[in-house]
Amino acid sequence: MKTENVSRSILAAGVGAVLAATALLYAPDLAPGLFGDGKPPAPGPAERAVLAANAGAPASLPDLGALIADREKWLKRHPTDEESWAVLGAAYTERGTRLGDSTYYPRAERALKRSLEVRPAGRGNLDAQLGLGALANARGDWRTARTWGEAVRKEDPKRWSAYPLLIDAYNGLGEYESARKALSTLEKLRTGGTVSARTAQMYRDRGWREDAVAAAIDAVGQAESGAEKAAALARLGDLAGERGEPEEALTEYGKALALVRDHGPSLAGRARALAALGRTDEAVAGYRAALARLPLPEYVLEAGELYQSLGLDGDARSRYDLLRTREWVNAEAVLGLFEADHGDPAAAVRRLKAEWARGHRSVRVADALGWALYRSGEPKEALEYAKRATDEGLRSALFTYHRGEIERAVGMDGPARRHLAEALRINPDFSPLLAPKARKAAAALGDPPDVLPEELRPERAEPDTEPTTRETPGTPTPRETPKARETA
Repeated sequence: MKTENVSRSILAAGVGAVLAATALLYAPDLAPGLFGDGKPPAPGPAERAVLAANAGAPASLPDLGALIADREKWLKRHPTDEESWAVLGAAYTERGTRLGDSTYYPRAERALKRSLEVRPAGRGNLDAQLGLGALANARGDWRTARTWGEAVRKEDPKRWSAYPLLIDAYNGLGEYESARKALSTLEKLRTGGTVSARTAQMYRDRGWREDAVAAAIDAVGQAESGAEKAAALARLGDLAGERGEPEEALTEYGKALALVRDHGPSLAGRARALAALGRTDEAVAGYRAALARLPLPEYVLEAGELYQSLGLDGDARSRYDLLRTREWVNAEAVLGLFEADHGDPAAAVRRLKAEWARGHRSVRVADALGWALYRSGEPKEALEYAKRATDEGLRSALFTYHRGEIERAVGMDGPARRHLAEALRINPDFSPLLAPKARKAAAALGDPPDVLPEELRPERAEPDTEPTTRETPGTPTPRETPKARETA
């Protein structure tokens, strides 16, 4: 079987697309008896990409590229094949996301709309609808993604590929209960590494660290390809780093990179862990490698702040200039934090309030908006958003530090002391710039006072001795009768 003629039996059942190290393309299992009594030929790269996706796993980037080339060539000869247009659009979206290259997204949109032109949504083209939902998620347009995902779920409630898409959309909107319900349905419809990875993320977001690690380990064990296992190992590395264990994080990222040498999230995670360990020369080199492979705005900001902490002002400025000048997609929270700390806090507030008004009310946006308000001189208003960011359950050293500083600014010394200490317990090296500031702020607050604040003091007990009173003749004193004592 030639690569440019991927079996229609592999593509026939439709395609969906989701993000973040989960399945990108969904297709049916090979039809029984397709090859007669003989063994099927070894799949080519494009077929491997589709088969990996059918198992709910990310394809390798070379295989994904082969699939794109395959469908582009096929569609030149078969322009009315709506399924292949949906496959191509989903593959463009996934490749753009995996490479941090949003120039793939317009191509994805054209392919998916072409699929709908050939077979409209009203005639059951669920593949293209899922693809458009995934594309909206990639662009950070959570409402549109939710609309597409819910339309597919209404049409086919058992189509499991709709639920990862919906989970991403609900999380982006801050609709966490809906996300948990979608995950519960996904767990009933599907098992394997994709579901374990989603479960690990949900546990992490709720602050259930041990459960998150257990689910992430399950995802590693259930992985069916090198790309899928690398993604699962990187997730374990992230969890270790977030709880302040950079040595363990470094080990997990190393395992991932042994499987996929240019795995972008693992390259960035490795650089982050090296910085936490004080191996700053290696961390600088690590960020350069990560940004060459996957130039996401959060990695650019991390690198810039590391360079700034080391006094490498020229390198830091080059990273900050990149954040200011490049067209970024799905990056409002990151860019808001950048402006708040390194640019114009008032501009950050405007940007993030617009994002909030769009209904994008995740804990990430809440944290960034609260911090921007604080940095622009509005700590009282900031506190509402800081509380929202930390009360959902996610144990984030950064979010907790932000809340502590905001509380300190409004004179809430007790809560501020508690949250600054908590941030440093969660991860004492959460940021090369901000962790030292957290330690300095905690030291400035000092130990709790020996005397309880007025509002926490118990009511004064009645004295043991009776007060001296002037008794009027003929009037009973408080000691004379139980009733008089009760009245007194």
